[in-house]
Amino acid sequence: MAVGMSSPRPAHTTAAPPAEEERDGSAAGPDGLGQDAPGIDPDDLPDGLVVADESGRVVCFNAAAARITATPRTDAIGRPLDVALPLEDLKGKRWWELTDPYGGLATRKAQPERNLLLPGGREVLVSARYVREHPLGPVRRVVVSLRGTEARRRTERSHAELIATVAHELRSPLTSVKGFTATLLAKWERFTDDQKRLMLETVDADAGRVTRLIAELLDISRIDSGRLELRRQPVDVSAAVARHIQALITGGQAPDRFRVRARGPLPALWADPDKVDQVLGNLLENAVRHGEGTVTIEIAPAPAPGADDETGTAVTVSDEGPGIPEESMSRVFTRFWRGSKRGGTGLGLYIVKGIVEAHGGTITVDRGPGGGAEFRFILPVSTPAYLA
Repeated sequence: MAVGMSSPRPAHTTAAPPAEEERDGSAAGPDGLGQDAPGIDPDDLPDGLVVADESGRVVCFNAAAARITATPRTDAIGRPLDVALPLEDLKGKRWWELTDPYGGLATRKAQPERNLLLPGGREVLVSARYVREHPLGPVRRVVVSLRGTEARRRTERSHAELIATVAHELRSPLTSVKGFTATLLAKWERFTDDQKRLMLETVDADAGRVTRLIAELLDISRIDSGRLELRRQPVDVSAAVARHIQALITGGQAPDRFRVRARGPLPALWADPDKVDQVLGNLLENAVRHGEGTVTIEIAPAPAPGADDETGTAVTVSDEGPGIPEESMSRVFTRFWRGSKRGGTGLGLYIVKGIVEAHGGTITVDRGPGGGAEFRFILPVSTPAYLA
């Protein structure tokens, strides 16, 4: 046995008497998982699995463990656990000496997941469980789970990008709000009424920008955690589209820039009207801001996603602008995607996709008939059971 791992039995003892095997119910097969567990192949597991027997020698080292540790299975099987799997904590201390699974406290059952280092400094997530024949008895097996840190690193990078984006988007409007309010408080009497109104309107616009950003962050948090609440009620999609178009026209867009095509009759749609408004507002604003020419909105019945016996409502928004490059199509609904033009947080389409999918619908992007971008989402009817 390697230094630092004391074993309750001699290292050469690698098998228990038959009666003891029957009591445990898991006679070790060649894979170390037991012959009474047919159909379980350690190599099918997505995470690394390392199992050491009661003597501390490795009896199972699956394909994922070999890949994560860059150690061939043949070099690990039969070797002491701390030799086959040399781990150090982030301070350079040998992990098996610190934890001492075979000679430590008999009340310990496991080691929680933590970051450890393989030779060469590669990080790996490690957790362990101590299998005992009876409480406070000697350790019969040490089962170790290994996972790479790539997914966690991607999540950490995503969070860092989100924080950087939020900080950048907040800095500009808050600087403006602070500057104008400080100026007004210090020199109120020196400005005319028109100047005061202009500065207050700017403060109001920047405060609205901050409010929208905070709302987006809350939506992302709810979408990522699966806690996006929907308050379903009957929704008239055609009326909602008309409201958004009128708001854009009031904001200065030409009325002839919009074309609405409605094919009906449309099924009675039950959805969250506020969330549907959010989806329509984002898609129409994107088409107006980033597209060119006529913005066409088509509303029609369509088969509900994944349901042959249920209808849904499909809404297609297309423009005649340059469109989205083919290589960017797969990234449109990811966080921070802004296309070729800067501006905005790059979170809107990510939220749109989350809202549509929370309704049980689907959303796609393609090239429109006029060459621009074409977004199409389908929402299932989702009629309450008591009305069906």
